[in-house]
This record gives sequence, C-alpha cells and structure tokens, in this order.
Amino acid sequence: MDPGFRVDLHQNDLNLALASARALGLALPNTAAVQALFICGHVAKIERALALFMVVSWRIARLMRLGRTCPDLPASLMFAPDEIKAAYVLTNKPSPSAPPSLNEVVRRVAMLGGFLARKGDGEPGVKTIWIGLQRVMDFAAGVRFMRDSGDGVSCV
Repeated sequence: MDPGFRVDLHQNDLNLALASARALGLALPNTAAVQALFICGHVAKIERALALFMVVSWRIARLMRLGRTCPDLPASLMFAPDEIKAAYVLTNKPSPSAPPSLNEVVRRVAMLGGFLARKGDGEPGVKTIWIGLQRVMDFAAGVRFMRDSGDGVSCV
C-alpha cells in the first residue's frame, strides 16, 4: 500500500474527528500536534506519532473505564509503584498502609489534572486524568532518576 494513501486516510479521519468535535463544542487533546505532523509531510513520523498517541489514549480511556466499572481492583494492575507513590505525594496525602484501589488512585491522578472530587462531581473524565497522569509520570521519572543515580539521597 502506498504510504501517501495511508497518510491521506489519516488526514481524512483527523478532519472528520475535528469537524465532529467542533459541531459538539469539544476540544481534542493533541490535535494541533498531529496536524503539525501532517503539515510536515513526514510519513514515518506521522505513523510513529499516531501509534504513540493511540497507546497513551488507550491507557487513559482504560483507566477511566476501569476506575468506574471495577473501582475495587488493586491500583497495582494499572499503575507502577512509583506512579502510585507520586499520586499521593503530589496530592499531599500520606501513602495508605493497605494497597489502594484503582478508583482511589485514578481520582488522585485526576485531582492533579483539575478534578475537584466534590461530593456531587461524579467520576473524573479523560481530560483531568490525562493532565494528572502527565504530572504523575514526570514525578515518577524523577523518583526513578534519584533512586538510580546512586548518590545515597532519597527523595521519597
């Protein structure tokens, strides 16, 4: 299959998604980044970026769905230990003595993305989880760096 044909299909799908989002008054995260790649015209870069965005989108959607439908699952099924620790440290809460539930950690992550967690707010959505997860992953990367640097300093 001609790579240019695949790019045209991706561009068409992107335009359809953007038109639908505009009609519904919604914003689509990473849309500008994908459009910039299309403007560059580098087929390999576009396909790699789309693959990465799809993996990230899948994880966020999965966290949202499982946090709602299976809230009592252990958080360790979807989060690395450093990510769980980061979610508690960044929200200024002590780490729980028992392993936390998935819903508990998803809500902590979403709070870092702007979710207020008030009594009538319901469950967090994709955008607050996405923004919070960026902060958690950055913090967890810093924790791993400090641990692996071997200078004996412990930050968490």
